[in-house]
Amino acid sequence: MFVGHYAVSYAVKAADRRLSLGLLFLAVQAVDVAWAVLVLAGVEKVRIVPGIIGRPRHDLRVPLLVGLAVASHWFLDLIVHRPDLPLYGNAAKVGLGLWNFPAPAFLLEIGLLVLAIGYGWRRGVVRGRGPWIFAGVLAATQAMVFFGAPPASPAAAAATALAAYFAFAGVAEWLDRRLARAAG
Repeated sequence: MFVGHYAVSYAVKAADRRLSLGLLFLAVQAVDVAWAVLVLAGVEKVRIVPGIIGRPRHDLRVPLLVGLAVASHWFLDLIVHRPDLPLYGNAAKVGLGLWNFPAPAFLLEIGLLVLAIGYGWRRGVVRGRGPWIFAGVLAATQAMVFFGAPPASPAAAAATALAAYFAFAGVAEWLDRRLARAAG
């Protein structure tokens, strides 16, 4: 799963508009951000590295929603990964393998993204053409991931992924702030 993870960002933003969409874009990719850094560092074993930053609030809703966004990554990956996701240690690995069928996997990811943006639209946290244009860019990126040439090396894959996660989070944050300014 790649852009399908961003669907959770839009859904969580719709649940609590105080949250930064850019932060949520990074939250749903936190696991893969860590993976990319570890690959670039030459570490073979993938680890989930805690470190999501959020502003302290008087209620627990914000940290719980960000935590849900982070945890969603593993559960969405369960659908598409081949059996390579560890349940514990490095012993039991799971995955339903939808990546073996690129077209349905692509349609699932884009479908999740469109549904979540539509949900955000209904909740008033997504407005204008910007999010839909951005969704088109995300869909084009997903198409290149599924149907384009494979990366030249693990390091190239990790560096490209890391750059994409931060670029997409930046665009999401910009769109989020733009909507906030327009709302007054």
